[in-house]
Order: sequence, then C-alpha cells, then structure tokens
Amino acid sequence: MQTILTGVRVNEEPTIGNFLGAYTPMINLSHEHAHDSQINFFVPDLHSFTTPIDHSQLYANTIKGIKYYIAAGLDTDNPNVHIYRQSRVPAHAELCWILDCFTPFGEASRMPQFKEKGAEHPDAVTVGLFNYPILMAADILLYDANYIPLGEDQFQHLELARNIAIRMNNKFGQELFTIPADERAQVKFMHLEKGLRIRSLVDPAKKMSKSSENERSKISLNDNPQHAAKKIMSATTDSEGVIRFDMINQPGISNLLTIEALLNNRDIQDVIADWAGQTSYGDLKHKVADSVQHFLEDFQAKVAAISDAEVEAIMQRGEAYANEVANAKLHQVQKAVGLRK
Repeated sequence: MQTILTGVRVNEEPTIGNFLGAYTPMINLSHEHAHDSQINFFVPDLHSFTTPIDHSQLYANTIKGIKYYIAAGLDTDNPNVHIYRQSRVPAHAELCWILDCFTPFGEASRMPQFKEKGAEHPDAVTVGLFNYPILMAADILLYDANYIPLGEDQFQHLELARNIAIRMNNKFGQELFTIPADERAQVKFMHLEKGLRIRSLVDPAKKMSKSSENERSKISLNDNPQHAAKKIMSATTDSEGVIRFDMINQPGISNLLTIEALLNNRDIQDVIADWAGQTSYGDLKHKVADSVQHFLEDFQAKVAAISDAEVEAIMQRGEAYANEVANAKLHQVQKAVGLRK
C-alpha cells in the first residue's frame, strides 16, 4: 500500500490558511484513499521549538491539534488511518542525524524557511531552524511516503527529501527509501492546479502566517467568529474597482475568492464566474465574512465535543503502528551505513 503523510506544527494556533491548505486536502485524500493507502497524520512536536514558543503550552497544543484533525472530518475508526506524535517515535531523531551526515551544508543552507526567518529574526536563528528540513526528510522517508500534501512554500523541502533519498539509495546500492513523488505529481494528486497558499489579509503579497504578530493579517481557528468576520471586512484589496481573479495584480481580491470557494466546497472557477466583472468589493467581503463566521462557529463546536481521553487513546494506537514501521526502516538504514551487521 502506498503511504500518504502530513503534519502540521502546533506551536502556534493554526490559521484558516493552514486548515484550507493542509487539513482539508489531507482529510479529503484520506476519504478517497483510506481503502488502498496508509494515511499518516502526525504532530511534528519536535519541529515546534525550532523557533521560540511557550513550552508550557506545547503538550496542550498537541492535544488540541489532534482534535482539529478529528473535527475536520478525519475517520479515526479506519484501520489505515494513523495519528501519532513525532516525539513518541524516536526513530525520527536518529534517522535525522544519519541523513545530516549525507546532506551537504550548501544544499541545506538554501532552504527558504531558514533564509526567511533568519532575515526576520537573526538573533533567534538556531541550529534546529537550520536543520529542520532534514528532520522533515526523516519524517517522510521513515514511512516510504509517496504523497505529502503541503503548501507551495514547502516544495523546496520536499525536493530536499527527494535528493537525500536518491543520494542514499545510490551510495549504498539499494532501495533504502521510496522516492516521494515530485512537485508536479504531488499537486496533481492533491487535485490542485498549483500549491495552495492563502494570503495575509493585511499584505496579500505574503502568505497568511500563524506566526505573524499582526492579528489582523490572519484568521486563527480559535478566533471569535464575529471578530474574524470583521477582519475579512477590513482586508486589504486594491484600487482596480473590478472583481477579477488575478493573483499578480489583485492578490487581495483573489485571496477572498479562494477562501469563499474552499470554505463552501465549490470549484474556484464557479465562484470566479459568480463575481467576475462586479464592482462592489464590499458585497464580496460581506459574503466571505459570512462564510468565515459560519465555518468557525461550526468547527469550534465540533472541537469542543471531543474529549482529551478520546485523543489519548487514538494517539496510543497510532504510535504503536508508527514505531513498528519506523523502527523497521531505521534498522534497514543502520545496516546499510554499518551500524548493524
């Protein structure tokens, strides 16, 4: 069976962009492929402190993050669906170190997140921030994952994982790792024309970031629904005066059209056709604001209905599976590099 894998960090509250760009596509894929694929949802809690966080909240955020998967519609009763914490599978950390030793420094230093965050907060750059794409490669390669639903800002990290796998396979003369599908195949598999990137409500040239200090730029999944609607009403648009889908020249308007389509499970082309040529940005904002408010009210009610005990039981099942699979792969790698007979 092929493996489909995804993980969303829980160090900050996820945004509606994370939900639409990561949670929703993965949930849809799980419904489509759980009969013939292993579906791995993991919480990358070791990734969570590559940047400063409130460590006292990390465990609670992990529980909440898994509730978000369940509230989004994940079928946790399906035996091919697995939820686990990265930190509860020690093979992730050991394989990361092994892969480190086969990854050139120059290749790792070109990764976009390291360059971007390093430029924004040079005093906060850690070795962990530099190294996390290699840990991400270990997350993927331990399970021979074929497809990894992710945002377009992560495609370069996916390519790094592919390069490492190819390098290791060639060096040791065996198929140690499954080579994940390339960017084009990933996008096709996710049924997206290109990687999805929900934009900032303040600066639509940038993605909506859960780490942004500007609360007006993002809609978090725990936002008060009415306050979230007001953020949509104040979203940055443009002075063109005509509604068109044009991510280059009208990214703010295009972002609103994208959010409206995804929240209502509609084809983006149908939503574009509804609004094409209209001149009232206010009407579009009202429609999207209503969609956002209704989504948050429904989603937050579903989250509140899930108990911590239910989450703990689901994680224990998933971690038993993950350790079995990951340890078998790690053992194979250990033998290849000479750590075992």
